[in-house]
Amino acid sequence: MTAILIGLVRFYQRFISPLFPPSCRYQPTCSSYMIEALQKHGLKGFLMGMARILRCHPFVPGGKDPVPEHFSLKRQQADE
Repeated sequence: MTAILIGLVRFYQRFISPLFPPSCRYQPTCSSYMIEALQKHGLKGFLMGMARILRCHPFVPGGKDPVPEHFSLKRQQADE
């Protein structure tokens, strides 16, 4: 199941994302975050990715937000 979800995200990255200007406020991008979360946490990673997408809007400062080692739906700010 995770392979299918990762395939869908890669399809988005290759064919849909290039049609729009870059707008992700976080590093890594939301789609890269989703793939990494799925690889680390399986289907729970999908929930983490969706929470990240919901956090990505013009009213947040953005910045570094790596995938945490343990499942969490909260933002994990990286030490600069």
